[in-house]
Amino acid sequence: MPKPDGRLRPLGLAALEDKIVQRALSEVLNAIYEEDFLGFSYRFRPERSQHDVLDALAVGIERARVNWVLDADIAGFFDAVSHDWLIRFAEHRIGDRRVIRLIRKWLKAGVMENGVETPSEAGTPQGAVISPLLANIYRPYVFDLWAHRWRRRHARGKVILVRYADDIVAGFEHKADAERFLADLHKRLAGFALALHPDKTRLIEFGRFAATNRERAGLGKPETFNFLGFTHICGRSRKGRFQLRRKSRSDRMQAKLRALKAELTRRRHQAIPDQGRWLKRVVIGWYNYHAVPTNGPALVAFRDRVTELWFRALRRRSQKDRTKWDRIRRIAGQWLPKPRILHPWPSARFAVTHPRSKVEAGCLNRARPVLCGGRSAMNVPTAIALFFCCSPAARFRHRRRGNASRAEQNLAKCALSP
Repeated sequence: MPKPDGRLRPLGLAALEDKIVQRALSEVLNAIYEEDFLGFSYRFRPERSQHDVLDALAVGIERARVNWVLDADIAGFFDAVSHDWLIRFAEHRIGDRRVIRLIRKWLKAGVMENGVETPSEAGTPQGAVISPLLANIYRPYVFDLWAHRWRRRHARGKVILVRYADDIVAGFEHKADAERFLADLHKRLAGFALALHPDKTRLIEFGRFAATNRERAGLGKPETFNFLGFTHICGRSRKGRFQLRRKSRSDRMQAKLRALKAELTRRRHQAIPDQGRWLKRVVIGWYNYHAVPTNGPALVAFRDRVTELWFRALRRRSQKDRTKWDRIRRIAGQWLPKPRILHPWPSARFAVTHPRSKVEAGCLNRARPVLCGGRSAMNVPTAIALFFCCSPAARFRHRRRGNASRAEQNLAKCALSP
């Protein structure tokens, strides 16, 4: 399977019987391990999408004292997973030896290429149903638990963490913490025959004070970093406050447009309504992921570029074609939807999806959320829990106004509502 950088990704496709067994086993084990996973891991977990981790990262950078960002990527993770370590990790939670034997057989299954069978000494088969679960079993022991302990024991300032599969983003208040974390991470991964990708791992000055600090030092604008298809930029809101801006990665958008151009060439002689219906699905699919706040100009640029490619494809249908821009604009207005923001602001969606957002909605006082993962201590959906999370001053105000009973009723409704 081709990668975005031109390399090939090896796939391991299991037999039908193995797929059925792997699917059944993954459903059982997912329910068990989901209780153990930490809050800052998001890949291959139920009800945790890419936009959830993007929201958590944005809220963490905007609200926490983040001045340095480490953007790291584990190189060739699926190909370098140690079978011995993975079996040892699985045995911590799985007591049935038959399940352990099945996992060992799936790991040791060889690869057949051009009729030649090659034994598998390391790695998990990409494309197998069980591989995402095996990766999720392996990563918490290698990184998540270690990083959580490092943050509590060694960090001297604020630290935020998010991980999506092999992509790690960590925010630090102090540069010394960031450099120490990166050095310790190299040693940690080396103990499991893993390493960080040298070209995809960077430590940059990024955060609410990065622009001021770099301007004072004469270093120019803050650097940017890429994460899950977006370029993250230090920006300012209309009120002059720090705002994390996200725009679609230019290289990913150009790659999408190149593929679109090739497909338009193949569909050149189809009827315009058929081309329009197909392009409409493509543009809507792009909007569904990339239509986030602060990314409006990139959406407009994408639609304009699609319109231009469509115009060129129609002009090349015949040497006598006389299609004008006015006509293609009318056609594009009929078939291509105009860009609009489809996703809420990160802080708004984070407040809804995070457990402590219910506390804020119920007691009308701001509650501090656990940024970038972690289980909430007030995750009890009852009116009593919601009411007593209020400050004593808030409860006194309720009593003084004579609205204590009404406040309790409102809190009860909030607790019982989904």
